[in-house]
Amino acid sequence: MSDDVSGGVTAVLGPTNTGKTHLAIERMCAHSSGMIGFPLRLLAREVYDRVVAIKGANRVALVTGEEKIMPPDARWLLCTAESMPDRDVAFVGLDEAQLGADPERGHVFTDRLLRARGREETMILGSEALRPMIKALVPGAEIVNRPRFSTLTYAGAKKISRLPKRSAIVAFSAEEVYAVAEMLRRLRGGAAVVMGALSPRTRNAQVAMFQAGEVDYLVATDAIGMGLNMDVAHVAFASLNKFDGKRQRRLTVAEMAQIAGRAGRHQRDGTFGALSDDGPGAFLPEEVLAIEEHRFPRLENLYWRQGEPDFASIDALVASLEARPPAGVLRAAPQALDLGVLKRLAEEGWVRERTRHPKMVARLWAACGIPDFRKVGLDPHARFVSRVFGHLSEGRGHIPHQWFADEIARLDTVAGDVPVIAGRIAATRIWAYIAQRADWLAEPAHWAARTAALEERLSDALHASLTQRFVDKRTTALMRQIGADAASLPVVIGPEGEVMVEDHPIGRLDGFRFTVAADARASDKRLLLAAAEKRLAGERTRRGQSLVDAPDADIALDESAQIVWAGHPVARLGAGPSFARPKLILDRALDCLDKTARERIETRLSRWLAGMLKRRLAVLVDLAALSRDADATPALRAVASAIEEAGGILPRLPMRLALEAVDPDERKRLRKIGIMIGALDLFDIRLLKPEPARWRRILAGVRGTVITAPRDGATVLARGSDGATLEAGFRPLGLQAVRVDLIERIARAAHDSRTGRAPFAPDPALATSIGLEPASIERLMAELGFKALAGDTPRWVWRGRPPARAVPVTPIDPSRQNAFAGLAALVRHG
Repeated sequence: MSDDVSGGVTAVLGPTNTGKTHLAIERMCAHSSGMIGFPLRLLAREVYDRVVAIKGANRVALVTGEEKIMPPDARWLLCTAESMPDRDVAFVGLDEAQLGADPERGHVFTDRLLRARGREETMILGSEALRPMIKALVPGAEIVNRPRFSTLTYAGAKKISRLPKRSAIVAFSAEEVYAVAEMLRRLRGGAAVVMGALSPRTRNAQVAMFQAGEVDYLVATDAIGMGLNMDVAHVAFASLNKFDGKRQRRLTVAEMAQIAGRAGRHQRDGTFGALSDDGPGAFLPEEVLAIEEHRFPRLENLYWRQGEPDFASIDALVASLEARPPAGVLRAAPQALDLGVLKRLAEEGWVRERTRHPKMVARLWAACGIPDFRKVGLDPHARFVSRVFGHLSEGRGHIPHQWFADEIARLDTVAGDVPVIAGRIAATRIWAYIAQRADWLAEPAHWAARTAALEERLSDALHASLTQRFVDKRTTALMRQIGADAASLPVVIGPEGEVMVEDHPIGRLDGFRFTVAADARASDKRLLLAAAEKRLAGERTRRGQSLVDAPDADIALDESAQIVWAGHPVARLGAGPSFARPKLILDRALDCLDKTARERIETRLSRWLAGMLKRRLAVLVDLAALSRDADATPALRAVASAIEEAGGILPRLPMRLALEAVDPDERKRLRKIGIMIGALDLFDIRLLKPEPARWRRILAGVRGTVITAPRDGATVLARGSDGATLEAGFRPLGLQAVRVDLIERIARAAHDSRTGRAPFAPDPALATSIGLEPASIERLMAELGFKALAGDTPRWVWRGRPPARAVPVTPIDPSRQNAFAGLAALVRHG
């Protein structure tokens, strides 16, 4: 489109950074009068200031819900879309018209797109996705595409500490904005903060800091996606999810592009990225491609609501607002807040009593349009509107002077932190909105001035509070010096890892992790953190080489599965392909090293881990190899794999069929690597020693199995106590648990005492027991395949292998208690 286009409707479509808004301003100023509707009060104010510089303050008007600057000779009006007056002007423009697809405000933009027209020229500005809607709804419009002046490129994920200067970090809640800004204050000296809820005065003051270079970073909500003019080189997304008023959802690609497009200025290229390279906060490849190539799904519908409702009665008003749109691409808008409030008030008898005339119905509807700047929700806001309408529908129809004055006085204090002051500004905006309704107050001009002055005071206080909380100007200034000559500031690392800059202790270097001192937020110590970070690189490289060269004795595995070197965690174990093959995961603190150094460290630690596994858990390593041995039979491989997966201790009964398929020679292979094929369990007795047992517990833990350690030297435990499980090497028997190797000694002694299936009596010399109770002995003998015979003297008979399920145990005759106790002595004398 050439710059001299006039007459009719023109739709200027394209991505961000195409100069669409600048073109609309030029076209408007070329006409004798004009008006542009914007999506944000902040944007309307920004363009107002630009047009005032061209045309003069007495010829330009600003019309928003909370603010009206309307000189008598005003010819050019800058408005929010909701506040565009019905005025005959030569030029009309509508910015960000694709917002007609927004569920909350879309019907407003659709109405302006359909009905707002200039005498001589109408210009609709929007994204390329709007093209089908323009063709369907404004068939006579000329559609012009404006390409982006510069290139927008994906720069990947960068941590906050590594973001380039002139970056804007975008978050989607006030809490997230404050958290990111606080992080930047500590790492980079500070950041400006921009949110849609800020007043224009606060927003302009914050942006001015960023534009002037007082801070190099800007933290904002998605408000910056709506054309706010800032010199941003890189846009980083703190998140890709937002709460849209009803649910938490992922941004659409078009929304991502709208925000990312703020990067770059005119013909200077820009970049975008995220703070995370995995999870829901990371860009998908197809999203990156669509943003870089400006290819987005076309809009198929716009939201619509009757722009000229019927004020004959409340019911007629509600019916007209809920009317279905004409057939085609328009969809009925979801119920907005104003309609929800209207329905709530329509249930009140006194409201219906006072709205018998169309003028009073229109007055009620105007009251329902009071925005909920405080975000208190439908019910509290409806109660507030009800009180307002109560005053508007009685007497002279004015809001009482005293109520208005009391509310303004209550808000007129600058004490409090950022959220408190921001909340007062939101409340003040409601009263400013009311003050702009000339027929709602006896002295509207007076109260408009009062609310404007209050908002300015609160805005100045909010700017000061934001700056105090999120900006350290001394740190920012020092960082510029550091950037010019990092070597000029001496950094000393003490023998205990203490980091000092110019004799100021500012933190510790524990291994590879730099920890800021607890009092480093004090400005005189925090100033030097950036210098320390730059100079720590050499020390970390030296430590990385020391780790590579470290002897095995300097490396250890702690109980939390962390591999520790010189007292500092450098890696951890994770679940691997099998029990004896855990995964080695380098500690994130090593991310500060380059790729080559990390690979050398990983190789060193892998070699150490393999050696320790062979030393402490040799049987598991051998079982893992045997389970993959192509020369072994399937049955042997299955048994080896099952024992290894169980950590070297496995009950025999579930493996009975597999064991029966293992021939004698293969059983010898199992015994050769240390596996005892016991009567009840398969195990390696070496795994019960303290250090192998500790490694077993740790490896089981990384696979999700918790094994508690028994007390040192225990042979028999009370059932339910720590370690009284088969996984820990103790077989539960009744109310006790016995170490598995002792059970096998008892089993051998019992089988040595019997002759075939003839009854036999336990050796009385077994009286000195290890603590086995009679009930535990009887349970054990039953599981070993013996049956107790009736009589005063305990005798047993071999009945064969136990069945697949547990054998019920008969209560022990008290007369046989002493004789049973002797059997436990087999443990010591067997």
